[in-house]
Amino acid sequence: MSYEFPIAKDTLIQAARNARIHAYAPYSKFAVGAALISEDGAVFTGCNVENISFGLTVYAERACISKAIEDGKRKFIAIAVVSDSKEPVVPCGACRQVLAEFSPELRVISCTTDGEVAEFALDTLLPSARQGILG
Repeated sequence: MSYEFPIAKDTLIQAARNARIHAYAPYSKFAVGAALISEDGAVFTGCNVENISFGLTVYAERACISKAIEDGKRKFIAIAVVSDSKEPVVPCGACRQVLAEFSPELRVISCTTDGEVAEFALDTLLPSARQGILG
């Protein structure tokens, strides 16, 4: 499924950059910001929030999808993820699965703080996301 972007992709990336500023990453020093756009054009942002017990860390992608779900949104066009990595990164497997729950054909726009951008299709990063005991 293909969606038109109701805002410029650069605007979505900038929202993720702004969210990254608020990341709490004292242990890994790997700050991440994300911005998710719903099909009606609403944008939801999130950042990673680490905990000394790494399993309790909140990832940026899941932070913004939680906000969106709380606001009643269920369908999404794209997510922009900004990190200070050398190359654009993609969401981890757990974040991919949560995103695929709502929009398996989501576009993933990954950007470094230096401005390198890469785009991926979520269904390529996580094929057959709905296959399993409930699918």
